[in-house]
Amino acid sequence: MHPRDIETPALVVELDRLTANVERVATAARGRGLRLRPHVKTHKCIEIARLQMQSGAVGLTVATLSEAEVFARAGFDDLFVAYPIHPRGPGAERLRRLLDTVDLTVGVDTAAGAAAVAHAAGGRAARVVVEVDSGQHRTGVAPSETVGLAQACADLGLDVAGVFTHGGHAYGGPDAPAAAGHDEGAALAESADLLRGAGFDVRTVSAGSTPTTGVDRPPQVTEERPGTYVFGDRQQVALGACGSDDLAATVVATVVSVHADRFVVDAGSKVLAGDRPPWLAGAAAVTGLDDAPVTRVSEHHGVVDRGEASWGLPEVGSTVLLAPNHVCTVVNLFDELVVCRAGQVVDRWPVAARGRNA
Repeated sequence: MHPRDIETPALVVELDRLTANVERVATAARGRGLRLRPHVKTHKCIEIARLQMQSGAVGLTVATLSEAEVFARAGFDDLFVAYPIHPRGPGAERLRRLLDTVDLTVGVDTAAGAAAVAHAAGGRAARVVVEVDSGQHRTGVAPSETVGLAQACADLGLDVAGVFTHGGHAYGGPDAPAAAGHDEGAALAESADLLRGAGFDVRTVSAGSTPTTGVDRPPQVTEERPGTYVFGDRQQVALGACGSDDLAATVVATVVSVHADRFVVDAGSKVLAGDRPPWLAGAAAVTGLDDAPVTRVSEHHGVVDRGEASWGLPEVGSTVLLAPNHVCTVVNLFDELVVCRAGQVVDRWPVAARGRNA
């Protein structure tokens, strides 16, 4: 059920599903003895971050300094920038201000990046964690290189707190999450043991990926950093991280054109973003219509081709619910979340960190 008196396209959040998702993952983390540090790049919303902290999160994960600034101003004081930042110019000054106001940790994966952090910190013993490549082959060092980088950080006067990784190769397809979760744990365990053997005080061993949350972790792992779990999306359903009944964020769109073989909604690429993994058909799915894929998008048009399907065409002016492929990128395209319960709008929450990419 969804409201019919709001302008479309709109990003609607079903409050009961959202709170259930937040509580489910928090409870699971506690049961496994892991700290939960959710990644707020998914929702970018102060109100949702407060729900996560109230449910037991120890702090928040952010992707950028500007995201950290938004949440710091809102009173969140334990933040981890899970990214190998390279602060310079205004970014260096912003890092210093954050170090003065919140309990901040930042990621490093090169000696040059660590040197930039140390220089920006201006003599402060900034806390860093070394990023380990657990199989995605994006950023991060091999476990065997962890000690060398950690020593370079220590020589610069930085406080090396541990290691982190993101098993992004979990998004390789429905069969990928289990193996990626194992890779995360193995890489983190090896790296943490090497650091401890070299005399480092390892306090943080952090894994991060919604599809791999819940997999068995070796005892060295101390925390998880899922993000997408609060809303879910088509990818998470396909990967087995949630069910279709857990989807808490959907796009409400209006049918603007109907033809014998297709209909068109007012949600195109500027609403649904561009993530289309090869193992998932279309740019989104129409819930309640056999999950018919949005087969084609222009900037402001989403086309649902009927093909051989037996469902009836909707009427012009009716509204449909679209489940996006990747909700994180969709959230960043909206100014607000329309919060609903049982089909009624109960609140509107600003996407406070929208566009905070620097």
